[in-house]
Amino acid sequence: MTQLALDRYFTAIGVSTATLADLADGDLAIPVPTCPDWTLRQLLTHVGRAQRWAAAIVSQRRTEFLPFREVPDGRFPDDPAERGQWLLAGAARLIDAVGEAGGAQVWTNTGAIGPAGYWARRMAHETLVHNADGQLALGKPVHIPADLGTDGIDEWLGLAVFDGGGSALPDGGSLHVHATDAEPAGSAEWVISRHGEATEVTRGHARADVALTGPAWALLLVLVRRLPPDDPQVTVHGDKDLLTAWLAATPF
Repeated sequence: MTQLALDRYFTAIGVSTATLADLADGDLAIPVPTCPDWTLRQLLTHVGRAQRWAAAIVSQRRTEFLPFREVPDGRFPDDPAERGQWLLAGAARLIDAVGEAGGAQVWTNTGAIGPAGYWARRMAHETLVHNADGQLALGKPVHIPADLGTDGIDEWLGLAVFDGGGSALPDGGSLHVHATDAEPAGSAEWVISRHGEATEVTRGHARADVALTGPAWALLLVLVRRLPPDDPQVTVHGDKDLLTAWLAATPF
């Protein structure tokens, strides 16, 4: 799948972070059900630290893992008046670092070295999903544009397989994901299949043991376990137990 333009990821990071920043002067003790054991304060702290961590990897041109404790300015402010700006500053730092890096090669969480722009995509979806966490915690509607939802599914399936999610599939097992709102029709379909020890994600339509269909935003939230698979926005065809096992093995 062709990735989105770098500026699109930058815009997504900025929009999601700004929405979270608006929550920073509220009740930070509110629990976040989609991130068990987290409060809103912990959610916002995680986003701000993660963006600074990615920015440091890029700006330092790291080719090895960077421990979180080595990232500066990672403390969530005590002063409520500073909290929103702290979040916005982390997003700006990340965007500036990736923009300045050009084609520089850096460490990625796939274990391989890749272009600095990897972190724009990764953190756009990281921030987008955690923005959804914040909105869901407050009972607010979640808005994910179709292009970001589709790209988020594509990125997440690749990461989930890399992290061992394929072991949840039986040998010969397969899962089909179809975003029904993509343009042109049929342009956003994926099949995850396992053959022996190898699991792969391919693009396109094919029969599978279980199929998950619906609009991209809802599919993404189901795949990252923010919505249940029986949500009325999506439809499951086939082996529901296989889908349940896949979701259990692929936490965001």
